[in-house]
Amino acid sequence: MPVPVAPHRWPLLGHTPAMLSQRAKFTDALHEHGEVVRLDLGPLHAYFVTDPSLTYEVLVSQGSKFRKGAMFDKFQPYLGTGLLLSNGDHHLRQRRLMQPAFHRERIENYASTMARAAAALVARWQPGEIRVIENDMQELAVTIVGEALFSTEIGKRAVEEVRRSIFTVIQQGMIRALSPSFVEKLPIPGNREFDAAIARMKAVVLEVIESWRADGTDHGDVLSMLLLAGMTDEQTYDEVLTLLTAGIETTAIALAWALYEVGNNPEIENRLHAEIDSVLGGRPVTAADIASLTCTEQIVQETLRMYPIWFVMRRTLVDVQLGDVQLPAGAEVIVSPHALHHDPRYFPAPDRFDPDRWTPDFVSGLPRGAFIPFGGGNRQCLGNTFAHTEIVITLATVAQQWRLAPTRPARVKFTSAPYPNGLLMKAVPRN
Repeated sequence: MPVPVAPHRWPLLGHTPAMLSQRAKFTDALHEHGEVVRLDLGPLHAYFVTDPSLTYEVLVSQGSKFRKGAMFDKFQPYLGTGLLLSNGDHHLRQRRLMQPAFHRERIENYASTMARAAAALVARWQPGEIRVIENDMQELAVTIVGEALFSTEIGKRAVEEVRRSIFTVIQQGMIRALSPSFVEKLPIPGNREFDAAIARMKAVVLEVIESWRADGTDHGDVLSMLLLAGMTDEQTYDEVLTLLTAGIETTAIALAWALYEVGNNPEIENRLHAEIDSVLGGRPVTAADIASLTCTEQIVQETLRMYPIWFVMRRTLVDVQLGDVQLPAGAEVIVSPHALHHDPRYFPAPDRFDPDRWTPDFVSGLPRGAFIPFGGGNRQCLGNTFAHTEIVITLATVAQQWRLAPTRPARVKFTSAPYPNGLLMKAVPRN
């Protein structure tokens, strides 16, 4: 069948102006035009999938017929062949090598690091102080991922550089992904900032690797595990940068938005505090507590629904049938967690923050592919349990001691995801 073309197509530039100006508002509405809709990103034709069952086919049931798409090609010269960008046998090999770092017993060990880092952060807050919450959560996410990766003193210096540079890489990289190739060669400030940030991070991570080679000690961190598995310095760098990029962005965004939404909904906040007090009784939260934190879990799920990444791209390796659409080999396919999570057919009143929607009956009634905060199939984020644990533990740690009251409505800066932009919140002690 003919594939409907999305509205707002410009000559030569295609749908890129609409994507960059309207962001999720544009892509969230594409389900009104069909299950698969054609988008033109400059000269590149892409197929935007709006149906959950077809999304599941792309990510899982027919996942072997796809590889990473054009968006990831733009990042590869800078992020290398880590898990985020690699394909085929190389991807499977690297995934198997890295899976032990995210086994349950490792997550339990990381949980104590998460709780300690979160407690150290909130201990610095002063009563009545106005905090820029997204900055606090970015700092926390970098600290936690950095400590899990690097346990040495030189590793701590690497964490400081990552804190300085990683969000420039993520935000400027997304602009490159949506722009024609010539744009990244222009001598404009965004390109200079991106190139400088990549160079700084590469230098400091390679310095940490060189230091480990000279020492040869297993420090019990992820870097030791990668090097002991026999990876080269370059491959280790690629995987470290992948973990930093993937492990910081999603978590920091989710934490900032969760705290804002809780602070903006007194009824939800009161229920959260009552649950935290009942389950923890004033002691620090542990990984074993998570199963008992039902309200907290619902808040996390709703946050991951409302504020996921914008979209990912895949490329067909062979001809693929998606519903009524036959895609040729080499076709670019777009899947949008944000569009799926805001589809009113599956999430009534999708723009309302409603943790109560996450009942067992509601979850069992969702079609496969409707809720994909961490992707799916063998491309599902390897650190999804790590991230989920970090969000729950941080939310519980903050809620034990503080109420955070928004001082103004939320502002959003949309790049690869809906970034909070100046979430100013007043820290009010609970006791």
